[in-house]
Amino acid sequence: MFAVIKTGGKQYRVAANDVLKIEKIAGEVGDIIEIGHVLAHGEGDAVTLGAPFVDGALVTAEVVAQGRAATVIAFKKRRRQNSKRRRGHRQYETTVRIDEILIGGAKPSKKAAAKKDTVKKEADAEQKPAKKAKAEKAEIVDDIALISGVGPVLKDKLTEAGYATLTSISKLKKADIAKLDEELSLGGRIEREEWVAQAKELLAGKPPRAQVDKDAAAAKESE
Repeated sequence: MFAVIKTGGKQYRVAANDVLKIEKIAGEVGDIIEIGHVLAHGEGDAVTLGAPFVDGALVTAEVVAQGRAATVIAFKKRRRQNSKRRRGHRQYETTVRIDEILIGGAKPSKKAAAKKDTVKKEADAEQKPAKKAKAEKAEIVDDIALISGVGPVLKDKLTEAGYATLTSISKLKKADIAKLDEELSLGGRIEREEWVAQAKELLAGKPPRAQVDKDAAAAKESE
């Protein structure tokens, strides 16, 4: 049996055990998700079409992985204006394995996501005091604009390139730095301004360097 489903604004022809990549859907690896937008289903030459969706039809799938697609480069150049711009974008995507194609209002045989949520709620209830204390301890603003040298425009560029958090900046390796530096034409600013070190300091709860320098200058003037 096959089915034609709609998710993320796209249509896919699927059958049991098919593995495909679709637009990002919330869920963790191992969760069972339900796709109710079934446009058609059939077996052999017998096909049932929806108007636009088939009543009582449902497709379930298991989340295999959460990730991002390959980088798409957008390059713009203005002739004789000494102007060019290059941007990269990586779309979020979810890899799923089709589990069941259900018709006639049949119920799915697996509900791993619901079971997982129940277990999570029970664990949260048991560890509520510990989680509350942890939350009070770690009130860190994860904003890359706190890095000295990163303004609003550069923040947007970094976000489009897939580096929207301090955590992602703190994990940059030499190869990643070189690639990002080339993509955004930063001229070595990442290493020169110590972005990785700044990100690690901010995640550890230390104040932004710009604020430290400002306080130091104010203290010097008051003397």
